[in-house]
Amino acid sequence: MNNEIIEFFSQYVDLSDEEISIISKQNLIQSYKKGTFLLKEGEIANQCYFLLKGCISSYHMVEGEIKVTEFYTEIQPIRPVSYTTKKPSEYYLKCIEDCIISIGTPEKSEILMEQVPKISKLCTMIIEEQLANQQIKYDTLIKLTPEQRYLNLQEKSPDLLNRIPQYLIASYLGIRPESLSRIRKRLSKQQSFLNSNQ
Repeated sequence: MNNEIIEFFSQYVDLSDEEISIISKQNLIQSYKKGTFLLKEGEIANQCYFLLKGCISSYHMVEGEIKVTEFYTEIQPIRPVSYTTKKPSEYYLKCIEDCIISIGTPEKSEILMEQVPKISKLCTMIIEEQLANQQIKYDTLIKLTPEQRYLNLQEKSPDLLNRIPQYLIASYLGIRPESLSRIRKRLSKQQSFLNSNQ
């Protein structure tokens, strides 16, 4: 599992053999069962994560309803806002599959920053990339119709549609489950019609 982490880091910075060894020694990998909360609303995050296997959802609870903001899958970093601000989290992080995760803590981060200064640059780049992705997703939510948002998700992350419960997909797209069901049926009919005319 260390190889996946090193390969991810190497996309952003060049690492020497010594630096790779230091990172590997600081790596703590844990397994979590489906349904486990990594973070709850109101808690202060004292860990950040690198998801090696599985799927995690980030969501808010609004008037008793789940409002999904993100899905994380293999080889993705997760740095809760609360981890940086040290303020109570406004959202939940929950494993929606059995997960294998590399755990980061402030202590481990401090050691890595001291021994591998490139890690500081890496963290900055990852945060900037995540902020840019959030802006893209916000723009998508505002500009596209529900059907266009579904097709966009289907194109960019087709595996999610088979891995994640439909009510969570609907929440992520900003629609009701019954609306998602209608969209899927309509697209299925369109595809069947196209296939029959080929």
